[in-house]
Amino acid sequence: PGRFGRALGWATALYLVLPLFIILPVSMTDQRFLSLPHEGLSLRHYAALFASGEWFASIAQSFWIACASTILAVSAGTLFAIAAWRINRRATELLRALMLLPLIVPSIVYAIGLYRYFGWWDLLDRFAGVVIAHGVTGIPYVVITVSTALASFDVRLEQAARGMGASLRQVLAWVILPRIMPGIVSGAIFAFIHSWDELVIVLFIASRDVFTLPRRIWDGINENQDPIMAAVAMLLIVFTTLLLVVDLAVRRRRDG
Repeated sequence: PGRFGRALGWATALYLVLPLFIILPVSMTDQRFLSLPHEGLSLRHYAALFASGEWFASIAQSFWIACASTILAVSAGTLFAIAAWRINRRATELLRALMLLPLIVPSIVYAIGLYRYFGWWDLLDRFAGVVIAHGVTGIPYVVITVSTALASFDVRLEQAARGMGASLRQVLAWVILPRIMPGIVSGAIFAFIHSWDELVIVLFIASRDVFTLPRRIWDGINENQDPIMAAVAMLLIVFTTLLLVVDLAVRRRRDG
């Protein structure tokens, strides 16, 4: 059973990772469409990417939207996680479950609801609308990581600080937040990645003024099969991997 389990695990991992390895040669194809190289490797599609104003505009929009939505998700998710941890009542479990709904409900269902709701508030195809949508759907990641960090928090530290005359604000700023900072950082990384990669919601609530990077890749696949998309995908893989390495380093530092 042990060998079979390991073999099954490796087979599953290879199945999940194999498409990522295919992207690299496709991004260096010498053809004008998405395909493996025929005669040799070429970096012309990377050069075309760095020379394209449209792609860079979408990258910039996705970056700033991800930054803004991450700030929103971290602020709301951290405050909620701390409040639920301090109250520690049965009602907070229901609220915590409600906060996780964006992860449970299918994205397309959530996007349809946002489309109708944002239409009333004139937030369709607005930078603020996409930031709010991504921020709300990023909150569950922060709630999970911060709640995990709070689960291992020693409440005696808070009691000692309060016994020495520290106010609730001082306890929060000097005792609680520094101790759970690795969880906050992990939540921020996952919220950023979520916003950076999110497509379904953007397809519903944005059109021309807000044209994120996933949206441009989607349109490119449907229209012209430009190999620049593979170059962008390869850079996204590298960028996301670096963020995950940072998250792993933060977790190891916390555990150590």
